[in-house]
Amino acid sequence: MKFLLAAILSSALLYGGLTQESVHEFTVNDIDGKSVNLSKYKGKVLLIVNTASKCGLTPQYADLQATYKKYKDDGLVILGFPANNFMGQEPGTDSKIKEFCTKKFEVTFPMFSKISVKGKDIHPLYTYLTSKEQNGKIDAPVSWNFQKFLIGKDGKVVQSISPSQKVTDNSVVRSIEKLLKK
Repeated sequence: MKFLLAAILSSALLYGGLTQESVHEFTVNDIDGKSVNLSKYKGKVLLIVNTASKCGLTPQYADLQATYKKYKDDGLVILGFPANNFMGQEPGTDSKIKEFCTKKFEVTFPMFSKISVKGKDIHPLYTYLTSKEQNGKIDAPVSWNFQKFLIGKDGKVVQSISPSQKVTDNSVVRSIEKLLKK
């Protein structure tokens, strides 16, 4: 009976049947395939972004890295989630993606295993991020590569930032700095 109840609860969590309270309740695989519980980022401001290596917005990696370097000691962590949902612009394997990000953009912020950020195979983390029913704040379906989600220290969604808006834009910088001061 305990096993059956555990299986039902696990299945409900995996497929969005139960609402999570924050991003801290999710476990994902990093770019090297190791399991990472996002609770390790409690007390940090997060910027979660779906990335792609062959997109017109790919140069945003440079701004993301610069922003991470500037604010990481203040408590900002950028989490990159490669996704191949838009015109096949992230076709590589995790190892190829890691090599590309490291060599071309010297990325040091945490990168994760490729996932789906929309559609019927959407990852549960992105179901949470994009659905007001799940996150209690906003409906923000991912419209393209490099859509960003700003997450407060409590793990709750604060805002969605459009793919074309850079993290260096004044309004984004102000939002990040405001959350870091809380």
